[in-house]
Amino acid sequence: MSPSAPFRQRLTAREPLVGSFLKTPTGHATEIIGEAGFDFVVIDQEHAPFGRTTTDIALLAARAANIPALVRVPGPDAILSVLDCGATGVLIPHVSSAAYARKVAAVCRYRGGKRGFATSTRAGRYTAAPMWRHIADSDAGTVVVAQIEDPEALDEIDAIAAVEGIDSLFIGRGDLTAAFGDESKDPPGVRQAVERISAAALKAGKAISVYVANGTEAAWLKTLGASTFVLSSDQGFLRQGALASLDDIRAKIGVDTRKDWRGSAGRPNSHRRQTPETPSMKNSGFIRRAPKAAPTREGNVGRKP
Repeated sequence: MSPSAPFRQRLTAREPLVGSFLKTPTGHATEIIGEAGFDFVVIDQEHAPFGRTTTDIALLAARAANIPALVRVPGPDAILSVLDCGATGVLIPHVSSAAYARKVAAVCRYRGGKRGFATSTRAGRYTAAPMWRHIADSDAGTVVVAQIEDPEALDEIDAIAAVEGIDSLFIGRGDLTAAFGDESKDPPGVRQAVERISAAALKAGKAISVYVANGTEAAWLKTLGASTFVLSSDQGFLRQGALASLDDIRAKIGVDTRKDWRGSAGRPNSHRRQTPETPSMKNSGFIRRAPKAAPTREGNVGRKP
């Protein structure tokens, strides 16, 4: 499908798409990710300090960079404001029942839904968009992704996946791991949950969205049917690039990179290489370095990126 096709059309057709979380409340990261060639960004209101104004700025930057922008909202009360500001769609956390899935889907649609109407917004081109054209275009183009991250959601996963207006299921491995409480590197409960959510999405004809720290994780999840990949975050890329560049220059000027350097906060930088051992689909503040030997598929489930 052409990259110029509407984003919702590309996502629901399960075209391989790669985006990234935005954690830093500025417009600059949005522009950089867009210029880098990513397919989309996800502005994270849930776990980053984005307010309404900073979200508005990031969405404006997304338009300038010509990149679709979803917003992970903290709850349904924030949906209308981000859609009015021009978000391509929303990522809804903690969708654990079909009833809640129907509720959030309705908030995102005019016809058959409960979205509040206005064209005095960026989405309505500041009244330049005719009323019914705006309604039709918004209903056709708004993406709604349900994040499945609670064990109780598994009891209704087929019903959730079947809800009309839900375009994709996002598998929240981090919260699932925390909920199961299994500290092993490959929690069987998490693996089974991932497979069950994937099967339900495919059965309902819905796209599967996932967070990944690297290509190895993406390749494994692709075998389960995943097609929309959220790779790291602006903060993760910053940390990864900073560590790689620092090690490179220290090595070339003859500084022992094994030395216990201390940062400005007085904490040993040696701790920077420690990698937590549970996967987080939400906290993508850093990305681990690729190991010399690629981990097996089994090694990815219980690991926090």
